[in-house]
Amino acid sequence: MNTSPQSLTAYAWLSLGAAVATIALKTYAWWLTDSMGLLSDALESLINLVAAIIMLAVLGISSQPPDDDHAYGHEKIEYFSSGAEGIMILLAAFSIALTAWERLWHPMPLQALDIGIAVSILASIINLVVAQILIRVGKKRHSITLEADGKHLMTDVWTTVGILVGISLISLADRFPSSLELAHALGLENWTILDPLIALLVAVHIIWAGIHLLRRTASGLLDAALPPEEQSQIIEVLENFVHDQPITYHALRTRYAGARRFMSVHVLVPGNWTVQQGHDLVERIELELMNLFDYLDIDTHLEPIEDEASWRH
Repeated sequence: MNTSPQSLTAYAWLSLGAAVATIALKTYAWWLTDSMGLLSDALESLINLVAAIIMLAVLGISSQPPDDDHAYGHEKIEYFSSGAEGIMILLAAFSIALTAWERLWHPMPLQALDIGIAVSILASIINLVVAQILIRVGKKRHSITLEADGKHLMTDVWTTVGILVGISLISLADRFPSSLELAHALGLENWTILDPLIALLVAVHIIWAGIHLLRRTASGLLDAALPPEEQSQIIEVLENFVHDQPITYHALRTRYAGARRFMSVHVLVPGNWTVQQGHDLVERIELELMNLFDYLDIDTHLEPIEDEASWRH
């Protein structure tokens, strides 16, 4: 089975198609209802479209094999995609917050709520299906780009759910005289103020999603170590060899870039071993480690265990 990054571009096209469809549906829902909440939802879908276009370009570049100028491959470009997406999310959130703040002081009645809610539900179903596909494939193929885009779409889904709940409450409240009496007692003409308030909550939620993406991007660009569970798997393999033979290891380092993992380790063996013995041992260690993961580049340094210099980094 082909698991190269190039094979993932079909999922980027899927995300792009979903973004176009949801933008059309949510914009139509906003046009029907004049809801700030739905407008904020449509604006976030524009971010999904831009993110899908960037993801398409990034996956094409990251699929290129290592070359003389990029000996470690091109996978690290995936973090530019997640970083750009995080920045755009923050910009959209601030735009939503400013617009909602203005509407908070100048509320306007909402129209055609039933139709608007139905259209938004359809858009959310599209996002939900596509998000689950992207997250599942992203985890399986170890693509941070697909996984981040899927989680962003899920944020969009939950955002829409919150907005629809708010609009539904407004619609229900307007139908009950007692709720209108409570609104009048609070100095409100009706409960339409809930719409910009929910939009502000959406903006806060989107800001958190953007910050989370930027933190993941920074972690990848700064060559963060592999997750603890993956490091434990590597250490378990090394310890098994230490238990069975008069050897040890140190200076274990790990990092990741997109779907690829990298590690280096110093393997210390008896000084009277032949080069062939040391080579055969390292080959067995590397084979077992590579069987753990889909993509793992290993650098091993063989040293005599008796030499003090072997223990220096």
